[in-house]
Amino acid sequence: MRISQLEGRHVALWGWGREGRAAYQALRKRLPSQALTIFCSSEEFDDARKLADPLLSFDTFVTAERLAAFDVVVKSPGISPYGEIVRIAAERGTRFIGGTSLWFGERGENARTLCVTGTKGKSTTSALLAHMLRAAGRRTALAGNIGLPMLDLLDADADEWVIELSSYQTRDVAESGVRPSFALATNIYPEHLDWHGSQQRYVDDKLSLFTQARPTLAALNAGDRVLSQLRLPDSRVRWFNFGGGWHLRGDIIHRGDVRVLDTRELPLPGMHNRGNLCGVLLALEMLGLDAIGLAHHAESFQPLPNRLQTLGTHSGITWINDSISTTPHASLAALDVFAGRKVALLVGGHDRGLDWTEFANAMRYRAPHVIVTMGANGPRIHDLLEPIAREAGFSLLSAHDLPQATTLASKALAGEGVMLLSPGAPSFGAYKDYVARGKHFAELGGFDPEKIVAISGLGIS
Repeated sequence: MRISQLEGRHVALWGWGREGRAAYQALRKRLPSQALTIFCSSEEFDDARKLADPLLSFDTFVTAERLAAFDVVVKSPGISPYGEIVRIAAERGTRFIGGTSLWFGERGENARTLCVTGTKGKSTTSALLAHMLRAAGRRTALAGNIGLPMLDLLDADADEWVIELSSYQTRDVAESGVRPSFALATNIYPEHLDWHGSQQRYVDDKLSLFTQARPTLAALNAGDRVLSQLRLPDSRVRWFNFGGGWHLRGDIIHRGDVRVLDTRELPLPGMHNRGNLCGVLLALEMLGLDAIGLAHHAESFQPLPNRLQTLGTHSGITWINDSISTTPHASLAALDVFAGRKVALLVGGHDRGLDWTEFANAMRYRAPHVIVTMGANGPRIHDLLEPIAREAGFSLLSAHDLPQATTLASKALAGEGVMLLSPGAPSFGAYKDYVARGKHFAELGGFDPEKIVAISGLGIS
């Protein structure tokens, strides 16, 4: 759908976060005389009404009946399309679309769009791909779920558009009717089950970028169980993380049998990130660039905040901020980075029903020095780990919140080791988002929270 198709129709925006504000600015720029309604929370209302737009109405109470009064609702990504009120309104004729879909409708056909998704590692992979393209001299946009809505760049120009997509946004691309030029997937694990409603729907939504949007080129992780089974007859597919292509042998990246790059000094903590670098190099190659010649530019990449981010050392303890970790798989990957060190792992947060059994079983042979559970799902994780802790011999502590968790972990580490916040759960309830959780963690460690949040490379350069 193009924005011009909204002219004269009854249109609402639902949500007043980053994406909602970007959608408003885009619609108002293209349709200056269009009446609009904003559905937002009472907390967001004061900010939204500062616009002083006489053609703007507000509603802080969302019902199916009120949504059904509109022809089109442009919703923010965090609002699930599977809720009851959305279903009822859709049955009555309301169309729900996202800002990403609008951008693709406006710009996607005439842009080289490079979409990146996956459960873990998609932000770092997107930023790394943009970094390498810029090193190759390409004017590159970096936007999407990583922190800059696509509609904020509606009238900008770039040679390459690197677009990070969450599972909330992949179907937006599929529904836009515009084929991406290229798409890459890092891995698929269960996540966001409360938004999608089931694990299968999460997988289906995630994979819709490939199965329904049908990118011209696709790069897939051969080492992932779900992706390795994917067959895409409408796309030219190549694989990474297997012996015949780009892959790791120990710490060394190879292309086939050709030794390319030693990853040990790269600013990419964790083998999963280095495996995803193989996907980036494959992407460069598929785009016609000299990937082997460009590989060394990974050395100058600036790591992203809240992703295995070293904050510093305080009273002998190194504080690691992995606040973006929202699955048990992510917590396991974080632990692997610090294998062999004395670690206090902080886990728990918003409970959306993910299964922690695999994580718990892994603690039988790869547990840290101490695990501190916290948050809404902390008691459930604690109960699962308790018999394993007695058997495996690691310490297991319980905290109400993050401040208490860091206090307990500090005492357990006794002046040496790693304080690792890798919660494996969202921050909702206790914090606005994972960024706010990471900033609070930094404050608790005595670090400046404002110095840890900037994502380098957003926008176009």
